[in-house]
Amino acid sequence: MAAPRKAASLNGVERRAVELDTIASVLPIDRRDELAELLSDRDIETLRHLVNEGMGDNTLRALTSDLAYLEAWALAATGHSLPWPAPEALLLKFVAHHLWDPEKRSADPDHGMPAEVADNLRAQRFMKSTGPHAPATVRRRLANWSTLTKWRGLDGAFASPALKSAIRLAVRAIPRKRARKSAKAVTGDVLTKLLATCSTDNLRDVRDRAILMVAFASGGRRRSEIASLRLEQLTEEAPIEVADGPPLPSLAIHLGRTKTTTGEQDDVVYLTGRPVEALRAWLAAARIDKGSVFRGIGRWGTVSRRALDPQSVNAILKQRAEIAGLNAGEFSAHGLRSGYLTEAANRGIPLPEAMEQSRHRSVQQASSYYNSASRRTGKAARML
Repeated sequence: MAAPRKAASLNGVERRAVELDTIASVLPIDRRDELAELLSDRDIETLRHLVNEGMGDNTLRALTSDLAYLEAWALAATGHSLPWPAPEALLLKFVAHHLWDPEKRSADPDHGMPAEVADNLRAQRFMKSTGPHAPATVRRRLANWSTLTKWRGLDGAFASPALKSAIRLAVRAIPRKRARKSAKAVTGDVLTKLLATCSTDNLRDVRDRAILMVAFASGGRRRSEIASLRLEQLTEEAPIEVADGPPLPSLAIHLGRTKTTTGEQDDVVYLTGRPVEALRAWLAAARIDKGSVFRGIGRWGTVSRRALDPQSVNAILKQRAEIAGLNAGEFSAHGLRSGYLTEAANRGIPLPEAMEQSRHRSVQQASSYYNSASRRTGKAARML
C-alpha cells in the first residue's frame, strides 16, 4: 500500500517527471525536470500516445524538443501556456519572432523577437543564436506544432494563406545560403587519418575504430543509427570469396525503422572485411554478448550497460579529427554519410549501387552529398 500513497502525494510536476521516465527508454530526455515544468498533462499524454503508436525515435525526439521550445516561447512571448488550437495570430507572431531581417533590426529594435523574450529563452537554454532562425527550423517547428494539434483531435490555421505568405515573404527578404551538415566530407583519406589515432589496443581506441569503420562502411550510417545499434540487429553471413587472399568475413545489419523507412521494412546493409574484424574486436574486448553495441566507457575503463548518446558519436569523430591534426570544426558525424557517397564517386562506383548501401531513397538527395571538389575534377566538368 506504500507505493499508491507515495504516488498520490506527488504534485503535478513530479508526476509528469515520473511519467516522462516511463518513456525514457524510447525517448531519451536529459532535461526531464525542466520539461516536466513546461509540459502539461495533456502534452505528456500526447507523447505517451505517440510512443505507443510506434512513431520513430528520432521523430519523437524532434516532437518533444519542439513542443518544449514552443511552450517556453509562448510563456515568454505571451505570458500564457500554448493554447490548443493556436489562433492564426499566434502563428504569425511566431514567424515574426523567428524570421526577421538583421539590417532592419539594427535600425528598428522592435523588429523581430523582443529582447526580453530572447533573453528568457537563452536563460533557459532553449536558444543559442542571436540572429534569425533558419527557415527550415521554423518550418519544422510549425509542422510539428500542426502534427501535435491534429493528434489532439483539433484543427489549426497552419494551412492559412496568411501564414504561408508570411513565411514566403520572410524567407525571400532574408536569403540564406544552405549550409552543409558537415563542412567537409569524411572521405577515404580523412578516414585513414582518423583511424590512425585509434591504433592501440586501448579500449577507447578499439571502440572508436569500430564506430568509424562500421559507420562509414555500412553506407555512412546516421549517428542515431550507430548509437542505437544492437547486437540483435547483426547476423553472420557467409564469408566472401576473393581471388587473391583468404575469404573475407561478412555481417548483415538489419536497420529496421530508420528516417526513411518504417519498422515493417527490413532494410539490410552489409559489412565486409576490416570493418567486421574491427567490430568483432570491440565486442570481444568489451565482453558484449547482447544489447547495445556501442557504449560509453567510464574513467577506469568500465564499459557502460547503456548505449552511447547520438551526440557522443559526433563528439568522438571531432575528438579523433583534432588528435589527427585536422580542424575539428570542419567535420561532424554527418560527414561520414556524405563522405561515403563522395568516396564512392571518387572510386567510380555508380550512384545507384552506392545508394543500395547508403539506403537513400532520393537520387537528388544522394547526389547532393557529392562534394564540389569531386565534381570539379570529374568528367562531367571536362566535356570540352
